[in-house]
Amino acid sequence: MERAHGSTREGMECEIYQTRTGASERIGRGQEDAGCGAALDRLAALAPGEFAWIRVSDPSQEELERLGKHLDLHPLAVEDAVQAHQRPKQERYGEVLAVAVKTLWFVERTADVETGEVMIFLGPSFALTVRHGASDPAAEAARRLAEQPAMARLGPPGVLHAVTDVVVDAYAEAAAQVRTDLTELERCVFSPVRQDLTEQIYSLKREVVEFRDAVQPLVPVMRSLTGPGTDWPRELVPYFRDVVDHVTRTGTEVGALDDLLGSVLDAHLAIVGTWQNDDMRRISAWAAIFAVPTLVAGIYGMNFAHMPELDWRYGYPGALAVMALGAGWLYRSFRRNGWL
Repeated sequence: MERAHGSTREGMECEIYQTRTGASERIGRGQEDAGCGAALDRLAALAPGEFAWIRVSDPSQEELERLGKHLDLHPLAVEDAVQAHQRPKQERYGEVLAVAVKTLWFVERTADVETGEVMIFLGPSFALTVRHGASDPAAEAARRLAEQPAMARLGPPGVLHAVTDVVVDAYAEAAAQVRTDLTELERCVFSPVRQDLTEQIYSLKREVVEFRDAVQPLVPVMRSLTGPGTDWPRELVPYFRDVVDHVTRTGTEVGALDDLLGSVLDAHLAIVGTWQNDDMRRISAWAAIFAVPTLVAGIYGMNFAHMPELDWRYGYPGALAVMALGAGWLYRSFRRNGWL
């Protein structure tokens, strides 16, 4: 599993949502100071019933500090968003809730699961998503909000649901791809063709372990969002429970994949051990077969003076016959016992 970071800076994008109608208005997009400055000016003049969703991709320290001043973000929150090495968690800084989520996606070309990260900040009148990595769940979440104005009317918590729902759906897709790879590995392990798959199994197991470390810590984070302590609209609770159900199911599946990969690795090592035992038995059987003619030839090659068989007319054919009969009898015995 690899952590991938986007190589193209997409800057900042801002949309203003009406909580009464769910309609959205795009204010600014891009890296230029003009576009971002217009968005920041609009954030300072939000009307009652409006909230802003700011989406930032791979920002620098200076950009987030500038944005943090307008949104009154805690310095530690800005630091976490810039570093992009956070575990799935949620923290509250005054009126601002910060949620860190790992993003995952499957790369078919390399059969790898790559990771990224998105930080979601919720304030009274804004939602800020900071994305690191090639996968952008905020873009799909914005599309879903556009198709469901009722969710946009619920304010910034609706943005949190939309983003986490997209991320968890990507978890399920990646888990399905990993299961497909594992099924193919199982076929290869138990196929009659000899091939050493230890490296491939270990590599997939390492990715599944990192997958599990990204998914399982998110379960308690999402469950806490459905607890009685939240002051969000109660209409959102069933939606967050649905996300909890999906991430719990995916976490259970990833745990099962991890256990199954361990069993596949053990089975493969046992099969490799069986191959080695078979090879040793074949080597031992052929060594025993060749020992018979070696023994006879060694005895008659000592050239003692008094060996009556040396003057016998049929001594040479007899010695060859003893070699052939002894070797043949051993070969037949080893074949019968399955050593050859």
